[in-house]
Amino acid sequence: MPAISREWLTRKVLLVAAMMVVVGLVTVVFFVAKEALPSLSQAGPANLFSSVWDPREGRYGMLVFLVGTLATTAGGLLLGTPLALGLALFLTQVAPRRPRELFSRLVELLAGIPSIVLGWLGFTVLVPHIRSITGSSGSGILAASIILAVMIVPTVAAISRDALEAVPASYTQAALALGATRWQTISGVLLPAAKHGILAAVILGMGRAMGETMAVAMVIGPASVFPTSLTSPTHTLTTKILMEMGESTGLQRSALFAMGLVLLLLAMALVILVRLVSRARESYAVIE
Repeated sequence: MPAISREWLTRKVLLVAAMMVVVGLVTVVFFVAKEALPSLSQAGPANLFSSVWDPREGRYGMLVFLVGTLATTAGGLLLGTPLALGLALFLTQVAPRRPRELFSRLVELLAGIPSIVLGWLGFTVLVPHIRSITGSSGSGILAASIILAVMIVPTVAAISRDALEAVPASYTQAALALGATRWQTISGVLLPAAKHGILAAVILGMGRAMGETMAVAMVIGPASVFPTSLTSPTHTLTTKILMEMGESTGLQRSALFAMGLVLLLLAMALVILVRLVSRARESYAVIE
């Protein structure tokens, strides 16, 4: 019997590790879909995607929570993306070496702060501040969007910085040699050349914002109604699942799994979108 080579053994171990990831993903999708099936077959898609959530009356509509998820995600991106892009430009184009290293470490530290800590700060500092300014309860989409913006800045900034650093130095040198100012070089050369990488960073930040639960739950309300303003309480899909998963049974529990299935499908769609953007970026690089 031939001896087992180290290379053969390493290859098999890596294959098993890869297969475990695939099996784990398929198991999660299968389990969530299986648990969501009773609500899809008995309550029906029209009930599940309505705007009324009242389990005592057999109404399991998730439209309010889906709107809350999309609204807070959009708010977080609108507030966080300009900050993250500005930070990436500062680190790659403006900052001297030592301040660049300092700010890079600070961004990494910000990414490592637990979401519960940010949620607690939002609940104790941000919400009362918004309440004193607006005269409302202070909870709602505005507070959740600010918290999400803080949470996505490290992700979007880090990937945007990599995209900007991947632009060949000859692009910048050519623009400066033609007499372009620093801002003209950034806006006319660097940002267009790195746009695919920056777009991928924004999409990944969107996925981060869409899946956040605990920090959003502490500042968004809660209330199972459509938001009437930026400072009126509402729910997202994740916060609704969090609030009711402990006491739900039967069809109500299945409807919560249906919400989880919708989140899974949204996450998969974002991953596919990132792959398409990355492929377009590679094609662009080959053409260049």
